[in-house]
Amino acid sequence: MATSASLFQLGMDLGCAPRKAQAEGSSDRNTVTAGPWPAGDEDRKDHFVTRDGKVFAGTHLIVDLWDAERLDDIEHVRRTLVEAVEVAGATLLHIHLHHFTPNGGVSGVAVLAESHISIHTWPERGYAALDIFMCGDARPHAAIPVLERAFSPGGVRCDELLRGETAD
Repeated sequence: MATSASLFQLGMDLGCAPRKAQAEGSSDRNTVTAGPWPAGDEDRKDHFVTRDGKVFAGTHLIVDLWDAERLDDIEHVRRTLVEAVEVAGATLLHIHLHHFTPNGGVSGVAVLAESHISIHTWPERGYAALDIFMCGDARPHAAIPVLERAFSPGGVRCDELLRGETAD
């Protein structure tokens, strides 16, 4: 049976692939636009994204990891978030993590110039809940293989929301 990591590499990542048809040789980057503003306001620096003819504020991934490992290791969680931010091409501003006792769960957030990655873990259940929200030119989907490598989950579920989608 294929792992979720190998399915991601094949572009079949359980519903969390970017909603962008990848033409051969095309970039996986979003186009950052000035936004759907009135004529004459093209210089606005709002970092809205244009992808597949849609204009939106950013991509928000809701990620569940099941049967995962090392969810109680706060330094491992920290290193994983830093790597996920780097791979996604985002800008880390601050990380704050809290280690709970007695179960060892970790909750926290990596605050990004492009938004955030949050994590909440239940090591006693092998479960982690993550939100990955990024705007502009960042690639939030690139963080998924980092999470899979770091936590070795038996199952991954990922849902994508396009935040602030405008009606065009």
